[in-house]
Amino acid sequence: MDNEIETRTKVPRDFESLRSIIIERKNSMPKRLAQVAAFALGNPDEIAFGTTASIATAADVQPSTLVRLAHHLGYGGFSDLQSIFRERLRDRTLSYEERLITLEQSGIEDEEAGILSGFLSAASQSINKLAATIETDTFAKAVDVLAAAETIYLIAKRRSYPLTAHMTYAFSKLNIRHQIVASPNGIDGELARFATERDAAIAASFSPYAADSLAQAQDLAGRNVPVIAITDSAFSPLTGCATHWFEVAEADFAGFRSLSASMALIMAFPVAIAERRRKEAVAKFHKTKME
Repeated sequence: MDNEIETRTKVPRDFESLRSIIIERKNSMPKRLAQVAAFALGNPDEIAFGTTASIATAADVQPSTLVRLAHHLGYGGFSDLQSIFRERLRDRTLSYEERLITLEQSGIEDEEAGILSGFLSAASQSINKLAATIETDTFAKAVDVLAAAETIYLIAKRRSYPLTAHMTYAFSKLNIRHQIVASPNGIDGELARFATERDAAIAASFSPYAADSLAQAQDLAGRNVPVIAITDSAFSPLTGCATHWFEVAEADFAGFRSLSASMALIMAFPVAIAERRRKEAVAKFHKTKME
């Protein structure tokens, strides 16, 4: 009985905690549970709105697998697990006006200072978490791929777009050939189709994932173009088509989520690529001179 009580007290009651638990346990989960867990994190709205039957059909599992997953994670049943996804949807679908009202009702005495402090704190949390979890070996391997590319294609939509916009600026200043896949006349797909195996791509997308970004990244990977992905979950659909990928979980303040950690990561790429190419050019020059 004590073990049962202890287990239930540790059951995550918010989506971010649940996501962390699933990612932590994914390698030890039975195959079918891992399959439906991946579907749940990649399609949280489907979990929130769907019935047991419709979700099971979409995830290509038996309805009983949903119940097994809920029990595996410590919940009393699937409806208990589903409530976490519904609560997430309520939080994520707040309009910007509703978020401002929530902020107003928080009771911060010095409102302007409180807002600034809140965003600075969220940015600090995001960067500290990335610094503690990022694998530098993976970063070095990603730089290997990107430095060897003739052209680097940049893919991001909606909230992720500022990442590629900044990389465009940095790549231009550092004389690194690139192509941002963001056209005002709707020819993004055609731009991406110019990429070949000699090129590479950086794709960024966070939940709820931009369909166009996913389709373009998957198309590139299908044509053997290396894809470096920046996303927010090990179960993100971007990870399945990525040569290397980075998980960046941004903290939020009053429902407003920044790009602080993501921006720090993408600022490192152009500089690292330029430095790698500079060193290779110097080494090649000295080798030629010796010959």
